[in-house]
Amino acid sequence: MKTLNQLNLNGKKVLIRVDFNVPLNDEKKVTDATRIHAAKPTIDAVLAAGGSCILMSHLGRPKGNTPDLSLVHIVDEVSNVLGSAVKFVDQSVGETAQQAAESLQPGDVLLLENLRFHKEETSGNEEFAQKLAALADVYVNDAFGTAHRAHASTTIVAKYFKEKAVGRLLEQEIASIDKVLRSGEKPVLAILGGSKVSSKITIIENILDKVDHLIIGGGMAYTFIKAMGGKVGNSICEDDLLQYTLELMQKAKDNQVEIHLPVDVVATTAFSNDSERKVFNVNEIPDGWEGLDAGPASREKFDKVVQNSKTILWNGPLGVFEFSNFSTGTIALGESVAEATKNGAFSLVGGGDSVAAVKQFGFDDKVSYVSTGGGAMLESLEGKTLPGIAALKTT
Repeated sequence: MKTLNQLNLNGKKVLIRVDFNVPLNDEKKVTDATRIHAAKPTIDAVLAAGGSCILMSHLGRPKGNTPDLSLVHIVDEVSNVLGSAVKFVDQSVGETAQQAAESLQPGDVLLLENLRFHKEETSGNEEFAQKLAALADVYVNDAFGTAHRAHASTTIVAKYFKEKAVGRLLEQEIASIDKVLRSGEKPVLAILGGSKVSSKITIIENILDKVDHLIIGGGMAYTFIKAMGGKVGNSICEDDLLQYTLELMQKAKDNQVEIHLPVDVVATTAFSNDSERKVFNVNEIPDGWEGLDAGPASREKFDKVVQNSKTILWNGPLGVFEFSNFSTGTIALGESVAEATKNGAFSLVGGGDSVAAVKQFGFDDKVSYVSTGGGAMLESLEGKTLPGIAALKTT
């Protein structure tokens, strides 16, 4: 795949697939511009090289033309982030969009209307992709969050360009995942949390021959504990995966991967922030009690593993961090990963809940990289080839 540095962009119109699927409040103002900021280095690079930018994105899941989900609502925020006025056209394809693209001068930035106003976008329609391609000379994909979708703007459009490249953000995402799965300094640690083993099976299978240590936390851990004969009370548990979990632990052993499970938990009698809390040995959670967070001994145990690691992947929280009384384990893990990063480790955080947690508790600038793509990140960790990335490969 080519990078921006390998293309001559002077005087060229560059069609950039960005991920501006940002949250809006009731006044239709952007409440979190992280994804817009993430696209800025690519846009700046194209402009600095003498090109003009045609930005395309989706916003939400509109059913046809939905005014509330028009990208007109984000034009001011995009202009603020880029530091210059951004033009907007209320089409993504069509005569008006074509004329707006043709009139662009070097240094100009044009934002197209929401791609998903057309059902042809998500169906990967060839004709729609061709119309998008007709707007520009060069194609750049910088939307990692949608790279696992074979949509018209993320995958199909690429075949109509001789000149195409990965954007700065996508380049970083690919490099970060590669560092964890292939080239990272050992020992390599993966921290997997969240509620269910079933949602992480394919990730565990794919990384077992790539990591040295595996911390299993959150609700996932109780399936492992029960499989080993422990009593988990009312804690979340996938009984149909008990045998599989034992086989997984044997596979880890065969691969010389050390699995680290919690040794104690903070449990409660009701799924509520204000319910009674007690710390129990993880193997001895009484009936009627449900584990919702890692206990103090578990936090200490995990910290030692984190501090001894040189490459760290964190996907999933250690407890129900949305409840302040059960967020201690996740916060402690964030502190551990931040400390290891400060001491020279490479740390990658990915997946919706863990990204939300590091942002909520202020760790996003204390780790090496926070992935912008939830589903795309998970599919990468599962070893899948993402169609949006494969489409950029030159023969």
